[in-house]
Amino acid sequence: MRRKIPSNSALLAFEAAARHGSFARAADELALTEGAVSRQIGRLEAFLGVALFERVGNRVRLAPNGTRYSAQVREILNRLERDSLYLMGQPVEGASIEIAALPTFATRWLIPRLKRFQIKHPNVTVHIAERMDPFILPGSGFDAAIHFEHPAWAGMHQHRLLEEVLVPVCSPALFADAGANISLDELPRLHRLQNPNAWQLYAQEAGIVLSNSAVGARYDLHSMLIEAALAGLGVALVPRLYIGAELEQGRLIAPWPDGKAITKKFCLVLSDPIELSEAPLQAFAKWILDEARGLAP
Repeated sequence: MRRKIPSNSALLAFEAAARHGSFARAADELALTEGAVSRQIGRLEAFLGVALFERVGNRVRLAPNGTRYSAQVREILNRLERDSLYLMGQPVEGASIEIAALPTFATRWLIPRLKRFQIKHPNVTVHIAERMDPFILPGSGFDAAIHFEHPAWAGMHQHRLLEEVLVPVCSPALFADAGANISLDELPRLHRLQNPNAWQLYAQEAGIVLSNSAVGARYDLHSMLIEAALAGLGVALVPRLYIGAELEQGRLIAPWPDGKAITKKFCLVLSDPIELSEAPLQAFAKWILDEARGLAP
């Protein structure tokens, strides 16, 4: 059965006219005459059986139905353009995979290692997008996800990668200015919004007293906490696996023990077993598991 969809030309003319609030400005953008834009919109209104614009003399304005429809059409056209540009950007010979990942894990652990994957698999392009929460992987547009182990991934194939072990760190300047004998309770502490009880749990595990474990600035991401600690704003509880370079360079110090009681486990989530996955995804999965295990050359 033939789809009841207006012509592309009519939709483009309507979206431009709705966005500009003017047939003339839409005509300039589309390199058409004002009359051509008016005719396209007239055909669209006839096709829909609905008036999209109110015409008052030589001026036009969106009708209520036109306001709603223009928002829907703009969203569809934007998505179509993004998808088209994505396909236009694909290598002629090669493949690509779409990976959803937690943002700080992607920027601090995954991306710095991707060059090694690229060298081994030069014809595979890895696209990475941020996803903070678990989601239904099949039909999402993603080939795999890198996230924490979670019941929401039930039915998916989860492969453990790394443990997120938190450690208190601060700028050496903050520690030096405060004096070597200062207690953790006397230093400003930084918090992550999604883990408000982290300092309380850490204090219980380490056997230290914090007079008010909730006091201190809060940040949304671990990457923000790391930058705040580097700036000397306080002590941050952050995953050790994100700050290896800063600790090695002496830009951050960790004079307190790791908080091993407050750990989470990262995993690679796939819809199918690795062996049944398509070759590019199979190559990526095997590579990242080797990286996590420290087996990669």
